[in-house]
Amino acid sequence: MAEGGDRRRHPQNLQGVLRLAVEAGSASDGPAPHEPLSEETKTWLRQALAEACKGQMDEVEQMKECLKILRAEWNTGRERDGEDGEEGEEEKESALELLSDLCENLDNARDLMKLGGLDLCVSSLLCHPQSGIRWRAAQVIASCAQNMPEVQCHLLTLGALKSLLQLTDHDSNPTVRVKALYAVSCLVRELEEGLQDFQSQDGFSVLMRGMQSDSEKLRTKSAFLLLNLLTAHPENKDTVLAMGMVQQLVSVLRSPHSSVHEHVLGALCCLAEDNRGVEDCRAPSLGLKELLTQRAQDLQGKEESQEELEFCERLRIVCFQGQTQDDNGMDR
Repeated sequence: MAEGGDRRRHPQNLQGVLRLAVEAGSASDGPAPHEPLSEETKTWLRQALAEACKGQMDEVEQMKECLKILRAEWNTGRERDGEDGEEGEEEKESALELLSDLCENLDNARDLMKLGGLDLCVSSLLCHPQSGIRWRAAQVIASCAQNMPEVQCHLLTLGALKSLLQLTDHDSNPTVRVKALYAVSCLVRELEEGLQDFQSQDGFSVLMRGMQSDSEKLRTKSAFLLLNLLTAHPENKDTVLAMGMVQQLVSVLRSPHSSVHEHVLGALCCLAEDNRGVEDCRAPSLGLKELLTQRAQDLQGKEESQEELEFCERLRIVCFQGQTQDDNGMDR
């Protein structure tokens, strides 16, 4: 083997190290599935595992150091001036990015909660004057909230959902709005308490306005979350129909074609499963039948738009098939 050839195959992350360790164990127990490991690789493997384990043990200390950086200005009660201020902002942004990465690990997310990191994010960092810190704080909340009911409920107790919805609705920075909505999604999906809080905070109105924003990402993510919530919790259909959601969704469909339209059509299909939803879709003033006919023609033959086309055809069948032959509409 050429010099360095074995080293070039060394894995660069913990998952790869563990896989190599399994292979090493297999080689010692019986016929190896791959070529035997060299002494150089075995030595490197032992060192890598030791470093990986050490790194895992040090992650709580890393989070503590990040929180020291993030708490610095709040302890003094004022922003730093001049170059120190810019440097301090970059420090805080880096600290938040590291926390977000670390908290992809569920144990770390729980530890950050116990260290008071989430309280700091909600009470101070989400309302920080610098947008780079606001959106990174929302990202940390999202990382911690995913699939963690204990953390989700703690965040709800802190009033995180109200703050995140306000950012989604009103922040001047589009990245803050998108990240805040992502955090909202992590708090309300798969958590009944989160959905109840979302409803009490008029969250569906926030999604409606999000779909009408100038930000393509915010429009798409708002429509996607609406579709997800209607699919998982159909009991919310009456609420959104009473808000005039069908009319708003059709208005979005008339905007220049984009990725948001697939989710909008999906949401309309969900609402059309309800008799009132069908009635709203059939309102002559909307012109939805003609719009769907034209859209289906435009999407024919476009493989990347196949799901949108399926939603379009499904909505046409549910709402308009046989309507001209039967004035009472389709027998459903």
